Amino acid sequence: MRFKRAKVRAGVSMAATLPMLVGALALGIPAAHAADHPLRDLLSGTKPAWATARADKGAASDGAGVSARVYLRGRDTAGLAAYAKAVSDPASATYGTYLSAQQARARFGATEAQVAAVKSWLTAAGLKVTGVTAHYVSVTGDVAAAEQAFGVQLRNFAKGSKTYRAPAGTVSVPASLAGAVLTVTGLDNAPHMVTHDDRLPPPATVFRNAGPFSSYYGSNTASTLPDAYGTKIPYAIKGYTGKQLRAAYGAGTRTGKGVRVAITDAYASPTIAYDASTYAGKHGDAAWKSGRLHQVLPKKYTDTKGCSASGWYGEETLDVEAVHAVAPAAGVTYVGAASCNDGDLLDALGKVVDHHLADIVSNSWGEIEAAQTPDLAAAYDQVFQLGAVEGIGFYFSSGDHGDEVANSGTKQVDSPANSAWVTAVGGTSLAVGKNDTYLWETGWGTDKANLSADGKSWTDFPGAFTSGAGGGTSRTVAEPSYQKGVVPDALAKADSAEGNRVVPDIAAIADPNTGFLVGQTQTLPDGKAQAYGEYRIGGTSLAAPTIAAIQALAQEARGGTPIGFANPAIYAKAGSKAYHDVTDDPTGSGLAVARVDFVNGYDATGGLATSVRSLGRDSSLSAVKGYDDVTGVGTPAGGYVESYRRR
Repeated sequence: MRFKRAKVRAGVSMAATLPMLVGALALGIPAAHAADHPLRDLLSGTKPAWATARADKGAASDGAGVSARVYLRGRDTAGLAAYAKAVSDPASATYGTYLSAQQARARFGATEAQVAAVKSWLTAAGLKVTGVTAHYVSVTGDVAAAEQAFGVQLRNFAKGSKTYRAPAGTVSVPASLAGAVLTVTGLDNAPHMVTHDDRLPPPATVFRNAGPFSSYYGSNTASTLPDAYGTKIPYAIKGYTGKQLRAAYGAGTRTGKGVRVAITDAYASPTIAYDASTYAGKHGDAAWKSGRLHQVLPKKYTDTKGCSASGWYGEETLDVEAVHAVAPAAGVTYVGAASCNDGDLLDALGKVVDHHLADIVSNSWGEIEAAQTPDLAAAYDQVFQLGAVEGIGFYFSSGDHGDEVANSGTKQVDSPANSAWVTAVGGTSLAVGKNDTYLWETGWGTDKANLSADGKSWTDFPGAFTSGAGGGTSRTVAEPSYQKGVVPDALAKADSAEGNRVVPDIAAIADPNTGFLVGQTQTLPDGKAQAYGEYRIGGTSLAAPTIAAIQALAQEARGGTPIGFANPAIYAKAGSKAYHDVTDDPTGSGLAVARVDFVNGYDATGGLATSVRSLGRDSSLSAVKGYDDVTGVGTPAGGYVESYRRR
């Protein structure tokens, strides 16, 4: 399970193409001087790709409302990128020389003079300043005032079957403010959410797995079902627990003591404390000590219907319980965004950085790269770089649709996992055997075939692709220095001779057929009563918090010193015994499990559906020896956690 944000983002376009990031690791959007704007500086990437002359439907009404954010460039953007790179590189003399949040603001944040100049400019244009943060100035006003402030016409454009407002050209700012403004968001309104509710809906309707199950891989063979790949196959796992995952990934005696992990999602489950405590007690995890689980929440929530707020409750529950199961002594701070819109998610990430709420941040959300606009990419990267200089590492799920062709029609990666400043976490199918023994992993990719009507065969075996770990080559982000020499040229240079970022960086358990058992309070089928229940779940939404928890163990092994932005260190260990080198064919023959599911999702009244799920079949992506675009450098092995110990 992994949550998307783009299709419900306020003021965010869906199809702009990001500019190539300059250099191995660079900040997203530079201001560019233009000969026909001698007194203005253009902000590249602020005109949506879909705002074309052919789609033009006329000028926007002068009196129509506009809400926008002007992101602040800060004192030294080049210096910020350079320091973030150096402090994260084990080969650098300044490796690990982190700054405090206050030091980072003083060195790289916007000055009072910059903020005052930006506010004065916006106010003089007729816009109303509605808020000022360390990262942006928010404004409201009408189209006429926005056009005056940003030096661009706002027009209506057809996009699909609907019409939205957007800049007809590149947004600009007065040349005197070129050093103060990073980018502007919100001038286009495609799509725009119109519903909001401060009262959150109740937990979603209950979901349950039917069974039969295996308690560990291969413990229960489906002897009455047809063969697959020439042999009888096991039933799907009931759901691994923390004890099994800790053993598989070499946790040893580490618990994450003294380390704090943050989790960002939208909204907040009203039953998370009860659910997390109940789950830990039922499965042998350490009890939650007082103060170990914190929540940092907004004053109010918006877009709860459009964002399906109650669906995010399960995401928070999975993330919190997975981190605690793998790193039971680590502190967990949940930072809930006010909605699933980019601006609110950026606010949540900003809170982590501005107050240094944790050293490790797990993020189980994203959208296709084509949906990410350059202006927002720049805003995200600035937060990630500020985190890096403070010793904060961000871990993002790589996606659950493989190469995205079946989902979007185009082969592409997901964002923000495509950022060169985050650790993208791919996924595997994990086999843990008897006595918690690690058996093997494949790259997560699933084909599904249903049982025939007569029960004697699998229809159209191996069936159709259902889901798989996201990965591939970015079309918009340049190849970062840490990937050079590790990522094969066939991947890095698939679209450009200069090379591009390839996703993911590292991987962990994700396949729902070999997934994790989660406990959550849900609404029963009668729509009224609620009860705690457990179900198996997966997706790179599981892989991300699992890796975040393992990083907490590694930080403990390091003596508590933050790992920070981990990619340079992760790639420095590539090819070593620190990793399981995951392939799609670990046993030399096809692998599959049998599943029996409730048709209605919660009980047998609607009937049962039996299927076979083939493993290691991730769309056009393949897990092979060495680095690959399904599992990155691999998954943590027995030596991974201790490899961070200072010697």
